[in-house]
Amino acid sequence: MAKLIVSDVDVKDKKVLMRVDFNVPIKDGVVGDTNRIVGAIPTIKYVSEHGGKVILLSHLGRIKSDEDKKALSLKPVAEKLSELSGMPVKFVPTNEGKELEDAISELNDGDILLMENTRFQDIDNDFGKRESKNDPKLGEYWASLGDVFINDAFGTAHRSHASNVGISSAMKSNGKPVAAGFLMEKEIKFLGNAVDNPVHPFVTVLGGAKVSDKIGVIENLIPKSDHILIGGGMAYTFLAAQGHKIGKSLFEEDKVELAKDLLQKAGDKIVLPVDHIVAKEFSNDAEATTTDGVDIPDDEMALDIGPKTVALFKDKLQGAKTVVWNGPMGAFERSKFAEGTLEVGRAMGSLSDAITIIGGGDSTAAAKSLGIADKITHISTGGGASLEYLEGKVLPGIDSISDK
Repeated sequence: MAKLIVSDVDVKDKKVLMRVDFNVPIKDGVVGDTNRIVGAIPTIKYVSEHGGKVILLSHLGRIKSDEDKKALSLKPVAEKLSELSGMPVKFVPTNEGKELEDAISELNDGDILLMENTRFQDIDNDFGKRESKNDPKLGEYWASLGDVFINDAFGTAHRSHASNVGISSAMKSNGKPVAAGFLMEKEIKFLGNAVDNPVHPFVTVLGGAKVSDKIGVIENLIPKSDHILIGGGMAYTFLAAQGHKIGKSLFEEDKVELAKDLLQKAGDKIVLPVDHIVAKEFSNDAEATTTDGVDIPDDEMALDIGPKTVALFKDKLQGAKTVVWNGPMGAFERSKFAEGTLEVGRAMGSLSDAITIIGGGDSTAAAKSLGIADKITHISTGGGASLEYLEGKVLPGIDSISDK
């Protein structure tokens, strides 16, 4: 845990570099999901209102060529941030050089500036991917632009980039303050406590397509969870490991033995679907039916959990004091196969006396579509970072702001 958070640092009259996670969907210049932008606003406002000059850095997408730059500019994000925060945001269409340096020197206390996508540094240079590969000179350059560094980008905490670890290292070596933002502090608090010190009963709900994406999470949380409810495509690798017929359902044949090992380690903690919504093809137009039990006909595929499984999962969630949910229960992107995921969301939203944590895009989308986002204790802004934190891994973006 970082020893300092933003409120511990004197930011008045200081140039405050702030790494945020504005890696948001943009189509035709229009920002889609604004969850990550909204999550960063409290820290930005705090620094601005306390007289700091706010200098924001973020990546957006992957930059492989100059062709990518036009669609992955942060300019629409600057406009959306200004709209959502009610504060003017100056956008600088570069992240290095005189234009940026002049714009920073002209900032008044409380002003907010967003520089261009840090991953523009991943092309047109001798080093290679300067940002993504953490070029120390780039980290030192960005660090030279500020007096304080605040890392509020939990979504990139599992990556060692020049804009997080690089700046942090350079600032510390020059005796300048490094701290976590409010969003980073919240992520560490809720996800960290869920992993290290959960209030019991503790229920983990995992979905998504692949067991391989969640192996580390399952292994880390088996000894800590009271129940691990598994849905989505990954459930069928476990059911195959138990010898059940899974028809044409998605599964990972090369992970069946691993699933057997995890089932043995977990005992009765792992709870799998007992019925399914099935169809002959993956389509909203396909005729969907419900199986009587666990086994699935050879010519059909499971695309959602069935009503008996929904009831079973709801029963396991009742009385829970901590719940962590990551991943959909079925093909949530198709409305016909979204009900299992939505039912899990409803059950979580009804737990008034529990710490409830959601990570992952589909799980978050379910919470929002149900209108229960405000009833969830914490919705994580990190995808891969959330998973790695739940695995118990040390995340370089967090480690680099710790007081050592």
